This record gives sequence, C-alpha cells and structure tokens, in this order.
Amino acid sequence: MRRVTCSMGVSLDGYIVGPDGGFDWTDPDDGLFRFVTDETRRIDVYLLGRRLYETMLYWETVGGDPSLDDATLEWAALWNSLPKVVFSTTLSTVRGNARLLSGGLEEEIVRLRAEPGDGDIAIGGATLAATAAASDLIDEYRIRVHPVLVGGGVPFFPREERRVDLEFVESRTFGSGVVYLRHRVVR
Repeated sequence: MRRVTCSMGVSLDGYIVGPDGGFDWTDPDDGLFRFVTDETRRIDVYLLGRRLYETMLYWETVGGDPSLDDATLEWAALWNSLPKVVFSTTLSTVRGNARLLSGGLEEEIVRLRAEPGDGDIAIGGATLAATAAASDLIDEYRIRVHPVLVGGGVPFFPREERRVDLEFVESRTFGSGVVYLRHRVVR
C-alpha cells in the first residue's frame, strides 16, 4: 500500500507562512533544492488545496524561460508532469496535469492507495493536510525546519487536542541550517 506523506518547509516556531502570508524565508540552498527535487521524484500523485495550487501555478509557465538554471528547469518539468488532485469548492477549472475535486479526501486516498504504484501520495497545503491528519490519513511527516522565527501565521500542525505518536526515520542538516526531519506515524 502506498504511503501518504506530508512534506513542507516550516519555521522553527512551527509556521508554514508568516503573519503576512509570506514564506520567502523558505528559499532553499542548492543542496536542499536537489534534495526536494529527488524527494518529488518518488511521488506518484500530489494532493493539494486551492491556495497551494494557485501558488504553484507559477511553475506551469516557467518551463521555457532561458534565464533559469538547469536545476530550476528540471524542477519545473518534474512538477508539471506530476499528476495532481486539487481539492476546492471555489475553483471551477484547473490547468496542467491536474484534476479538480470538491470533496471526498478520504475516499480519494483510499482509491489512490488501491491503485498499483510504488510512489508516494503527497499532501500539500495547510488546510488539506490538517483535514487528512484529523482523519488519520497521513503515514509520514517530512519537515524541513528553517532557522527563523516568524512569530505567527499558518501553523504546520493543526491546533487540536489529538496525540499522534511518531517514529523517527531520518534527519539531515543542510548548509543553510535547514534541518530535515522524517517521522512515521505509529499505528
């Protein structure tokens, strides 16, 4: 059965965006960018909410930009070819290699887990990830902790009274001070 993973950059104080909605503090160094690219190669499908989908639309247009370096062009090609499922009740259409769903996250994950494949089912976006976490659908958390305190914003983990036991899998520190932590949910 394929794993459902949640992988995001987070500030040291636990936020994926700051109080102003910005996340410019998550700019990766070359080693981290390569690491995230390699991690993305192991994904079969990416589930995301409307806000993250709209943010990631940038990558739909940059593939032909000759001013970008090879690593960035490689990432754009990888992201664009990756099948995506966008969960939104406000969008009427999506572009690229994406399809739109207005509900049924749990049913979609059950369906995707039943399909053949070795790659992960990745979840992105705070609201969608919180919904998946509340339904105990996430198998692994992959967190890139950035050395910054932003003081508020959108939290990585939902603020609810629910204990989740985790098993340490691996960690890695990058030259920029970012620490990658990978934990498996204990069931």
